[in-house]
Amino acid sequence: MLRFDPFADFDAMAKQLMGLGTEGGRVPRFMPVDLYKSGDHYVLLADLPGVDPGSVDVSIDNGTLTVTAERTARTEEGVQWLTSERFAGRFRRQVSLGEGIDTEGISASYDNGVLSVVIPVAERAKPRRVEISRKDEQQQASIEATAS
Repeated sequence: MLRFDPFADFDAMAKQLMGLGTEGGRVPRFMPVDLYKSGDHYVLLADLPGVDPGSVDVSIDNGTLTVTAERTARTEEGVQWLTSERFAGRFRRQVSLGEGIDTEGISASYDNGVLSVVIPVAERAKPRRVEISRKDEQQQASIEATAS
């Protein structure tokens, strides 16, 4: 016999909003990032305090930059937790890259809990000046060339 629980969906949604995982532990809600443009490149800064640098992965697939990292939960025997607000688990953040990005030139570094990803603008997408030639200069140059 199957039981119908009309509040099961509400419970699941409330747990998700409060950041509670299926095991009752807290799971990360998001990875805070800053993104800015400086000259001919973008810089993405992601806060990952307490994350082992070996667990950080930066990948690019089909125009999407994906950052994943994992912070392991603390497991101390015989400890009575009074509060536990620091998230543990897998973090993931995705950023869509525009067409004017040099994906081959993307680099990343991790220092003091902050991941820095440098995203260069492709040469073809950089602003440039277009030289304007004057029609009378072109005609003058062609007349001189035929007269010689």
